[in-house]
Amino acid sequence: MKFMLGTHMANWLWDDDARLDGVTLFISRNRLAKRVTPFPAARRDWSLDSGGFTELKDHGGWRISPTEYAAEVRRYSDQLGRLLWAAPQDWMCEPWVIFGGTHNGQHFAGTQEARGVNPGEPDDLGAAVSRHQEFTVQNYLDLRRIAPDLPFIPVLQGWTLEDYQRCADLYGDAGVDLAAAPVVGLGSVCRRQATEEIAQIVDHFHARGLSLHGFGVKTDGLGDYGDQLVSADSMAWSVGGRRDPKLPGCTHRAKNCANCATYALRWHHRIVNAPPSWRQAGLFAA
Repeated sequence: MKFMLGTHMANWLWDDDARLDGVTLFISRNRLAKRVTPFPAARRDWSLDSGGFTELKDHGGWRISPTEYAAEVRRYSDQLGRLLWAAPQDWMCEPWVIFGGTHNGQHFAGTQEARGVNPGEPDDLGAAVSRHQEFTVQNYLDLRRIAPDLPFIPVLQGWTLEDYQRCADLYGDAGVDLAAAPVVGLGSVCRRQATEEIAQIVDHFHARGLSLHGFGVKTDGLGDYGDQLVSADSMAWSVGGRRDPKLPGCTHRAKNCANCATYALRWHHRIVNAPPSWRQAGLFAA
């Protein structure tokens, strides 16, 4: 399994720090989109997260068109290079993303307007998830039509196992063979990846031959079902870096190591150098 190091630090793509060589990075569009000057050539492989969770959380929908998004990804691919794949403009299916309000101290705009639901009208979770899935699949089809040479991947979205299978069926009905795709993203799992329900979803699609990427998988999720993924990403290290004391010998000005390459690489090496038996209980508890 390819384990990608998620980071806010887009400059790690081209930084000459040799310790980062050989590490595949996972970078959000949110960290790249505002740069107006050309990017330096990347020194290491990377994949692109669309930033969709933040987009839906803050704005209740996507503010740029598929054509605009494809143009952005082309710029990153042409200037940086070494792009393995890019996520589409998918639509997450967590209930708090859909209905809005406050969840775990964060405000969510809700997607009612994007789904055509007027204030005061009934709003059903199942119908909303179905609409998000339709948006997700259509966006992938649009991006493939607009830029067939760019490495966009299909992403499965849902909330229950039945939802995810319905999303897979939508791809199939559109002529997309998910089993033939080099990578299929599994969305809306990063905040519940240690649950038995997610393990069942991964089992289900792994048994059907899909090459799954787990978005935002933390180490307890890897310990449960990492052997059934072809790749995963995480930047859980940044939470630890913000919480823990600054590492001895770190010379950066920041008061903590939330964006520290030394801290990130120690964490990343612990994961990738672990024994291959991903399902060992407590393997990543420390």
